Amino acid sequence: MKREDLTEKLLDIKREKGWSWKYICEKIGGYSEVLITGAILGQMKLTKPQAANAGELFGLSKAETAMLNEVPMRGTGTPMPPTDPLIYRFYEMVMVNGPAWKALIEEEFGDGIMSAIDFDMAIERVANPKGDRVKFTMSGKFLPYKYYGASGNVPEYGFKEG
Repeated sequence: MKREDLTEKLLDIKREKGWSWKYICEKIGGYSEVLITGAILGQMKLTKPQAANAGELFGLSKAETAMLNEVPMRGTGTPMPPTDPLIYRFYEMVMVNGPAWKALIEEEFGDGIMSAIDFDMAIERVANPKGDRVKFTMSGKFLPYKYYGASGNVPEYGFKEG
């Protein structure tokens, strides 16, 4: 079985049972809803105990359960640029705001990147009289670039002009 086939099987079971993502995440436990949902959708991996919980919940075979604990090929299945309107809006936010985010992060932290691996993310609904809002919070570790062969008073990592 391919990972994509397992994802479709899990989504079919979710539909048939009428389960919410919140319910599935509570039953699997141990990670954020974003990460567990991402694992069910084939983009993240679960720990062995979480995969066992998912296997029991979904009635999976040993091989299917083991597949949930394997490192997936992330990013597959989404064309670039994205065609789904909601996913495209995130892409659009990066295209439009990315240069400003980059400039502000570099001014504050120096030359480097925000990790997408050492990373936390949360999504919440915020009531608003003009229409509920989606609050998306991301927090990633700052990873400074290393300057090869740094000597004298030049810092080795994340060089930032004073």
